[in-house]
Parts: sequence; structure tokens; C-alpha cells
Amino acid sequence: MTPFKLTDELIADIKLLIADKKNSALRQMMAEYHYADIAEIAEELNVEEATYLIKLLDSEKTSDILAEMHEDIREAVLNNLSAKEIAGELEELDTDDAADIVGELPKEIVQQVISEIEDKEHAADIVDLLRYDEDSAGGLMAKELVKVNENWNVLTCVKEMRAQAENVTRVHSIYVVDDEEKLKGRLSLKDLLTTSTKTHIKDVYIPKVDSVTVNEDAEEVAKIMSKYDLEAIPVVDEIGRLVGRITIDDIVDVIREEADKDYQLAAGISQDVEADDSIMELTRARLPWLILGLLGGLGAAGIMGGFEEMISKHAILFFFTPLIAAMAGNVGVQSSAIIVQGLANNDLKGSISDRLIKEMLLALLNGFILALLLMVFTWIWKGDFATALAISVSLIAVIMVAGFIGTFTPLFLDRRGIDPAIATGPFITTSNDIFGILIYFWIAKLILGI
Repeated sequence: MTPFKLTDELIADIKLLIADKKNSALRQMMAEYHYADIAEIAEELNVEEATYLIKLLDSEKTSDILAEMHEDIREAVLNNLSAKEIAGELEELDTDDAADIVGELPKEIVQQVISEIEDKEHAADIVDLLRYDEDSAGGLMAKELVKVNENWNVLTCVKEMRAQAENVTRVHSIYVVDDEEKLKGRLSLKDLLTTSTKTHIKDVYIPKVDSVTVNEDAEEVAKIMSKYDLEAIPVVDEIGRLVGRITIDDIVDVIREEADKDYQLAAGISQDVEADDSIMELTRARLPWLILGLLGGLGAAGIMGGFEEMISKHAILFFFTPLIAAMAGNVGVQSSAIIVQGLANNDLKGSISDRLIKEMLLALLNGFILALLLMVFTWIWKGDFATALAISVSLIAVIMVAGFIGTFTPLFLDRRGIDPAIATGPFITTSNDIFGILIYFWIAKLILGI
């Protein structure tokens, strides 16, 4: 399969076909592309052109296209569709994707769209999913799955599975429930095929099955599925009844969104924004951390002002200030990044004290090597051993403190229920700059005897 490549020439050709209303040629061209590729194409068209394309193609394909499109563009296209047309798209989607789209619609037309869905059971399932938080297992799950009753025999089971499978895009697992719909286990396809048709399911099913509750946090679901290499996981309600399943494609989206959010937090962006958002939205997301950086810089300037006399006598100390601040920030970010990654992957072993001791020893070793190189350079450059020693010892102390702050801060934030990714951004850099400069001039003052 040749990878799809979006080009300016392709977009120009499609725009021309739309403008000339050459529907047959346009349908023929789109038939060659995967729905995800068409979604990418639609995002490069204006709203009217994208709407024209959606209305032209069959709902069986356009429903998947809409599900793949960026939500802002999808919202604009849906605004150009009638309630009946939107309902037609929703009927072709799995309930989880349909619920996501309905959740983005204006409240005044949601009821109208739901009422236009001809499959009332499908409509009821969509409405049921809307009551769950979007960042929970209930908000991620789809209602489509294959389940069998433990009291059925194999023959009845196969007949029921055939009927259920018509509404399931991909069968990952066969779940076993009791008469009260409570999840009991899973059924192996091999056991089903090699067992007598008169055998009851309760005699052959596997009782061990990983599951999550509807209120489980989406990130926790992602961790469970990643840890156990699951393609799908069943979802149960508060009393253990099977209510849906979550598939790996939904979890990939969760992981990507969480990675994007953590990356923005690490860069000092406090809200979930994108490059195409308005200037005011981008400003609101960036300004708080920039103000924090400004306050940190003013604090560092104030600290330096307290050592003005020493700086006037040893001007060389001033020239090494950026180096000290940079090293403090770099070490702090490195330490916090490792801890945040470990927290995200559940890879951290041992107690907090063990982790702090390890990071302090690591900082001491790195600090000693860097300080030795710095001392040799400064001594050769200025020929003043005392000053070279003061700067180098200060560097060791600064690196150790930065390592401590970079390790302790994300662990502390995580214990308080705050996203530790904050600790890899300007927060940690600014705090380490302030402490680093204070320690630097204080130790230099002690060694130089000023």
C-alpha cells in the first residue's frame, strides 16, 4: 500500500471538481482513498467545500470521515447539515464515536438529532453514553460488543453471536455474563469451536478477565491496557454489570492527548490550545507562566542586588551568573522529566527517600565532574585559585539543590493530585534559577571572605 501524501496539486484538483460540480469524477477519486485520508483532505478545504464533499459521498464512508476530522472543522461542517442528515451519519458510527459527535452539537439541536435516528436502540445507547464524563471509562466505551450467557449451550451461543456480530465492527473478545448481566469472564474461540454443541458455556469459559468500572479515569484505563497488552477491555457498572468495551484505538487517542497536554505544560502553556486558536486564547494559555518567569527574574535581580558590594570587588562572579542559572535550570528539568516519565508509566520503584538519595548522589557525581572542568578553566583564565574554587564549589551545591527540587517537586505534586508535568516547565526552571543564584553568591561570599 502506497502511503497517502497530501499535496497542493491534489487539493487544487479536488477544489476544481467541486467548483465544476463534477460529482461522478469526484466520487471516483474519493473511492481510492481511505476515510482517514479524506478527512485530511476535507480539513484543507473551506467549510462549504468540505460540506459539499460530505453530502456527496455515502454516509457509510462519510460517518468515519467526520469522526476522523478535527473537532473545530467537524463542528463547522455539521452546522451546515440538517438534523436528519446528522442523524444519518450517526447511525453508521459505533456508539462511542456517535456520542462524541453528539456531545459537540449545540444543546438546542441534540434532541432533534437523536429523534431523527431510526434505530431507537442505537439512539438510546448514544444517550446513555452522554451521561458519563468524557475522561472516564464510561465516556470512552462503546456499547457494541459480543456477549453470551453462561447458561447457554454452545449451539445457542453460536447463533446469538452471529446476530450480535452484525453490529460489531471488530470482535476482540467474547464476554460471558450471568442472568443479571454481570460480567463473569471471557470465552475462548478455540474452546467454542472444539467443544460439543450441547456443552454449557459456564463449563468452558475463562473466569479471569481484566475489566474497568465506568468511573475509572481514562489515563488509568490506558495504563492497564498498556501494561497487559490488551486490544480491548470490558467496562462494568457499579454493581458489576457489563455495559460496554473500550478498544485500543480509543486508548491511543487518550495517550496522544495526554502527551500533547504534558508537552504544553512542560513548555509553560497552561491550557489545551493549538496553533490555529485565536490570539487571545493563546495569550491566556501562555501569559501566566511568562508572568511567573518575570517575577522569578525580578527575584533573581533582587538577590544579586544584595551582593552588589561583592560583585563590585569580584566582577568575574557576575559573568558566571548565567552559567549557574542555566545549569540549575537544566539539571532541575532533567531530574523532573525522569520522575514525571516514571510516574506516567508507573515505573518508579522504592520510596520517595530512596529516589531522592539516588538523585542527590547522581547530582553530586555530575556536579563534581562539571565543577572540576569549570575550576580548571577559570583558574587558567584568571589565575585566581580562590575565585575558581568559589565558583566551582557553588556549582556543585547548585546542581545538588536543583536535583533535589527537580525530584521532589513532581513527586509532591503527584501526591497532591496535581499533574506533575507542570514541574518540567518554567515552574521548575524559575525556582531553580532563584535558589541557584542565592546559593552561588552565598557560597562565594563565604569562600572569598567578603
